[in-house]
Amino acid sequence: MNVNPDARTVLCFGDSNTHGQRAEDVDRGRWPIDIRWTGRLQRLLGDGYAVVEEGLNGRTVDLDEQRPGRNGRTYLIPCLESQQPVDVLVLGLGFNDLKPQFRRDVPEVAASLGQLLDDVATAPANWGGRPPRVVLLAPLPIDDTRPDFHEFFPRDIATDLVVRSHALAAAVRALAADRGLGLVDLGSVAKTGDDGIHLSVDSHPAVAAAVAAEVRAG
Repeated sequence: MNVNPDARTVLCFGDSNTHGQRAEDVDRGRWPIDIRWTGRLQRLLGDGYAVVEEGLNGRTVDLDEQRPGRNGRTYLIPCLESQQPVDVLVLGLGFNDLKPQFRRDVPEVAASLGQLLDDVATAPANWGGRPPRVVLLAPLPIDDTRPDFHEFFPRDIATDLVVRSHALAAAVRALAADRGLGLVDLGSVAKTGDDGIHLSVDSHPAVAAAVAAEVRAG
């Protein structure tokens, strides 16, 4: 295996849609590396880049839940330091913060994302004197018409969750514009699979292509 010592590191940090969770047969876990968008991204970018996958099911922006390690804010800076120098950070978080148990509205989630971006920009080590360039992923709005959706979310909260997922995507788009960050709007390039939550398997190539374009743009 040939390793390019000058390869630029791209850290993909996010939740289950970065992890590659299947939308069909969810009990089978994530798609293989050659199917999920992060693996495809590596192939598209070639040996001039090194793509690091750091997706985790249930990861939030900055909230703790019953499963350990889901708080993105407590892990992102150590992750950047362990992978440094990181040239590009592809950041896809926010949807899990909308879960009913957290009672968090969209402006609160957007504000928390802003604080996470501040952490990246002002970390003491600053990874060689410069923070990574950031590409935000506007989350994929959920689709409660998909056949398996109501296995995961009861009907009495579905309508509100759909509305808030669209609002969150708009808020992330606005955050990227306000801060001059790269953006991939998942709702414009992808669709959900049968569970109405995660990327359909045929959306992974399109997401990889869109992220690759944003990475190369910098």
